[in-house]
Amino acid sequence: MTYAINWDLESIFSGGSHSQALKNRMDRLSKEIQTYHHDVSDWSPKEEAAKGLIDRLELAEVIDKGFGQCASFIEALQSSDVTDSQAKLLADELYQKMPEYQLATTIFSKKLGDFNETEWTTLLKNESLAQVAFRLTEIRRDGKKLLSEIEENTINRLSLDGINAWSQHYDTIVASIDIPFITTAGDTIHLSAGQAFNKMMGDPDPAVRQDLFDKWEEAWGEKEELFADTLNHLDGFRLTTQELHGITDFLEEPLEYNRLSHDTLEAMWQTIEKNKQPILDFLTRKAQLFGKEKMDWQDQDAPILLGNMEERTFSFDEAAEFIIKNFQKFSPKMASFAKMAFEKAWIEAEDRPGKRPGGYCTGLPETEESRIFMTFGNSINEVSTIAHELGHAFHSSVMWDLPTLNQDYAMNVAETASTFAELVVADATLKGAKTKEEKINLLDAKMQNATAMFLNIHTRFIFESNFYKARQKGLVSTKQINEMMLAAQKESYQDSLNSYHPHFWAAKLHFFIDDVPFYNFPYTFGYLFSLGIYAYANEKGSNFEDDYIALLRDTASMTTEELAKKHLGVDLTKPDFWQAGINQVVKDIEEFLDLTEEYIK
Repeated sequence: MTYAINWDLESIFSGGSHSQALKNRMDRLSKEIQTYHHDVSDWSPKEEAAKGLIDRLELAEVIDKGFGQCASFIEALQSSDVTDSQAKLLADELYQKMPEYQLATTIFSKKLGDFNETEWTTLLKNESLAQVAFRLTEIRRDGKKLLSEIEENTINRLSLDGINAWSQHYDTIVASIDIPFITTAGDTIHLSAGQAFNKMMGDPDPAVRQDLFDKWEEAWGEKEELFADTLNHLDGFRLTTQELHGITDFLEEPLEYNRLSHDTLEAMWQTIEKNKQPILDFLTRKAQLFGKEKMDWQDQDAPILLGNMEERTFSFDEAAEFIIKNFQKFSPKMASFAKMAFEKAWIEAEDRPGKRPGGYCTGLPETEESRIFMTFGNSINEVSTIAHELGHAFHSSVMWDLPTLNQDYAMNVAETASTFAELVVADATLKGAKTKEEKINLLDAKMQNATAMFLNIHTRFIFESNFYKARQKGLVSTKQINEMMLAAQKESYQDSLNSYHPHFWAAKLHFFIDDVPFYNFPYTFGYLFSLGIYAYANEKGSNFEDDYIALLRDTASMTTEELAKKHLGVDLTKPDFWQAGINQVVKDIEEFLDLTEEYIK
């Protein structure tokens, strides 16, 4: 093997969850926070003006980087071994430092909010502040919404045993999920949630998929009351906090976080709703190829193997080389970056028990590195996952030299870079297809992403919107939550499935994330936005790389609408842009339907 399948954490802080280097950095972080709190409290912004503001921004940057470094390392420990109890204690110790820092940032934000418009405009004319003017204006805007320092500090302190604790509690429950599976040799093995999900959705044997889906639903159903309590209290805390700040629309916070207007979100979903039929036709045809009239939930991501075709598999090394080779066609810098990530062992990919399900990329701002977590299963889907996470890492890499404030890009544009990287891999595999059957298989793999973005993610958005509406009136029963999820799936999929997944809400981590509400629509946005960028890349050819990096570097320095207008010349509030992206998907579906016509009995 050329590349390591386990990530290197020792170069970050040696010693794992008992690292003395980590302890030293966390101790230093406490002192930095105390200094910052003192400096911000004593600051008279209108007297010291730009110089005082710059000094405090520099200290805040040191703290942000330190906190990010420690948090990413601890998260890596917890992800790679859900039984690491010491890592859980470290996470608690780190987050106990947050209230004092949050109090200091509250004081800072409120002091910016005290500037009137004339004073603020004059202040931002200072050359040293020009680069971060957009972000400072956001902080000032948020500062005007804040309660008193005492009230904000109380909320932040209560969050540790409130919203943050409930999110962590979800991870604790998931770690106890155990799904028995009988192998072809007749042996019973026990799969973690991550292992079971990969096998359930990707195994070529329909009997295996059905068996695991039944056990999957049962496993999450057995703990449904625990998950319902967790979801109710997590989102209840969030809604209460929003109410205290005068926020009555639960979408206001996620839209502001994503720097996205309500008009843009509406334009996107409305255009998708008008174009669902081709996606449903694709699902129905895929079901027919499996010998069914309608698609079952667990078959959506299953491979299509026609004739004598065997699904192409990749070793980890082969996946690495494939990604590097095809990134090279669009961006030599992306390819070089990916090669470095593999060589430096930034990726945790081993398929083993005890790992958290899912995948992610996390940044290490002090060392200007990233780490990628996933479980590799040798299929093209896992190759796409690696490419997806490398897209995130590349995005971060081109921004390390910017002020920390200007690196704070939101989830919707984060998913743009990652999905663009996936598209590169998907089209590369399609172009390399040697037979008609292989092309069908690869078109299906590509369409799985579109299906997820237009149907599965829409389901999540519908469910979460309805859950919030119900939760505003009081606790929502487990029965109601299951019914909401089933109704959301039927609405989004337009009753096109043969079976549904009522406990999907319990099995999906994204509903239980504490720091980002509505962890769903940004994926669909990123997917369609990346289609626009991909079309632009094919049009620009070799001149694309610099333009792409320029777009990525601007992702935290303006609204999403401004970003699209500046770099792509499009208006996101109009349906035209969204329709153009969907048309690319429809073209692939039409080819899929044409190629598979003869296989329908």
